[in-house]
This record gives sequence, structure tokens and C-alpha cells, in this order.
Amino acid sequence: MRTKKKKREVFILLPNKQHLGCDVAVTARGQDVFNVVLELLGVGELLVFGLAVLRDSEYLFLDLKQKLSSYFGRQWNRRSIKVPFILFLRVQYYVESGRLILSSKVLQLYYTELRQKVLQSLSHHQESLFFQLAATALQAEVGDEGEGGEEEEGERERRSHYFLPEDYFPSWLMERRGRAFLLQHSPALHSELRGLSRRRAMLQFIREASRLQDGPVTFYRMTEVRSGVTRGKCIGICCDVRQQVFFCRHLYTQDKKEVKSLILLGVALKGVQIYQEIEGKQCLLHDFSWTDIDRLTFQGRRFEIQAAASRCLPKLVYYAPSRFHSKHVLRHLVDSHRLHISTRDTVHYVQQLEDMHGQLIEDCATSDSQQKQNLDTFLRLSLSFCVCVCACVCSQSAL
Repeated sequence: MRTKKKKREVFILLPNKQHLGCDVAVTARGQDVFNVVLELLGVGELLVFGLAVLRDSEYLFLDLKQKLSSYFGRQWNRRSIKVPFILFLRVQYYVESGRLILSSKVLQLYYTELRQKVLQSLSHHQESLFFQLAATALQAEVGDEGEGGEEEEGERERRSHYFLPEDYFPSWLMERRGRAFLLQHSPALHSELRGLSRRRAMLQFIREASRLQDGPVTFYRMTEVRSGVTRGKCIGICCDVRQQVFFCRHLYTQDKKEVKSLILLGVALKGVQIYQEIEGKQCLLHDFSWTDIDRLTFQGRRFEIQAAASRCLPKLVYYAPSRFHSKHVLRHLVDSHRLHISTRDTVHYVQQLEDMHGQLIEDCATSDSQQKQNLDTFLRLSLSFCVCVCACVCSQSAL
């Protein structure tokens, strides 16, 4: 008699705060859940997304070839478990152009997560960019801001409160400028985007957000350990006689002590960023492009970055919270670098087509609608073909 296979309930939380549910076998791997997500969303690919597990308040992306039991531990194998296991669908690879994402559903999910990243940004020196991003987000979500004439000043003032500043600006910017300032000036920037479709506003937001220093970046907490010398216990008193005056000083031992500091390692669009918290602020210590890195290695919790000779930097040594963290951070870095190398030519070509598309549509503003529609269709097909090639390259790279 054949026994029924054991099942486990898994919830996948999406960036838009919705969730998907599925039942998988105890022996299931990450790829099995990923395939279910594709089916439930009704999409053919999720190249920029990955499944993540929350470990020590940090998201770590699954190796889809590994069994889920290796991520959920002993609880996964318990027979009487009734609580669902939680996974997160999160952006694993950020892109400069949203046109690399063909599916409208996937694009919406990507945009939603990037919106949250912008709200969490601490790039204080890019304040003007946040106003532009807020206006673009309003155009993507609200549409055209209503026009008002001189006789509608009261109505215009009422419309200036059609959004909540905390939904579009980081908290530090609200404290710096105040709610009244944001409510007063944001609608004017929003109105400048009148006529821009919501999809194109979404694409523009993605392109502009890629300029944000700490926006399209996945951060991992690390620890830097440095040796220091501190004053120990008193071991005696030394007295000197100078011009018949006694001078006494205490003698202390010198104790060697490890000084630990929090480091944030960021996997960015084109490389790796290293931040350190100094006086309550995140300061960028190193900004490496992929060509600036000679080697990445890990041994246990120890994580090493060897910069290229041109950077004239010593080997950087950091410590992850656990060996499990270190292994998954390294995998994310390696996969991001591989993806960057395999798709950079395609990405450059897509950007050229995108620029050509915008310029030609602008030049044909006075042409008949049919000519403009044909041109738009041709360039969109070219972009779609280019992205399909990119998808094939990514799939072969993953294998």
C-alpha cells in the first residue's frame, strides 16, 4: 500500500504585501516553490527576483537547488507542525531600465519594492532627487494632477493634500523640510509630468531610482574587527624629582583589545559598496565596481575582499553573523557579477533603443497618429526581442 507523502504549507510574501500559499513535499527544493510562484502569478519568468528566508532579521536568498529543510531546520521535519513556513519574494538583481522586465505583473512588483527602498534611503546629499522620485511615483499611482484656474484656489489647496508625504518621502527628509513644505511643493512637480502614462512613469521612476546611491542595493550586516590598545589595571606609581618637586604618575598595563564596528556590505547594480556607521550616520567607505575587485573569498564567518592593484587597498576582512550568512552573501555577489558580465552588452543595447524610442517619438510629435503608432510598435518589438535574448543568456548563465 502506497503511503501519502508528507506535505508542508508554505506562504510566500510578495512586495505588495499580498501572499501566495502552496503545499509542497517535505523533500521539496527551493526551485519547486519558485515554479509554483510562477504558476500562481501567471508569468513566464522572474529573472530579477529570488526567494528569501528571514534569518537574524536579515533576508538571505535561497539556493534554489537546495532542499527547504536546510533553511527551516528541525521544524521542517516535525510531523505535527501546523504553522506555515514563510518565504519572501524579493528583488535579487536590480536593473537600470524597467524595460528589461517584460511582464507587467513582474514590473509592478519590482516597482513596489523599489518604492520601499527609496523610502528607506539615507542619501541625505541627494535631496532634490527624492522630490523628483516622489513626483514620478505620484504620476505612476495617481495619474495626472488636476489643473485649477484662478477661480479654483480653494479647490487647488484641497488637492494639495491628495497624498501623504510619509508615503513618498523618507522620514529624515520630512523632519528636515516639514509636512507643509512637502505638501506645498510636490504637486507642482507632479503637474509637470502631465500626460505621462502610468506605465511610462513607472519606467521613469525605475531609471531615476538607479541614480540613488543606496537605493537599488541589497545590504548585509558585517562586523569589522580591529586590534587596539587600552589602559589596563594600575601596577604601581613612579615618582620623579625635578627641582625639588615630586611628580608622581601611575603605571598601567597595556591591554590588547578587539574593537568591533558595524559594516554594511551592499550588493549594488555595478559592484559592491561598503558603509560604516559613524556618529549615527551611514558613511560610504568604499564603492567598488566589479572590475575593481580581484577576489572574493570566505572561510567560516570570515569574509574577504581583495581589491584590484589599481585601488592600492589592503585586503578587507569582515565577519558575517554566521557561516550560513557568509556562504549566501558570497553566492549573491558571485551571481550578481555573473549576471552583470553576461548581460552588460544587451543592457547597453536596450538603453540605446530606449533613448532612440523617446527621441523619435518626440521628433514625430506632429506626424499622423498611425505613423507614430507604427514606430512605437517597431521599437517596442525590438526592445522585447533584445530582452528575450537577455533572458536566454541569464538562464544559460544560471545553469
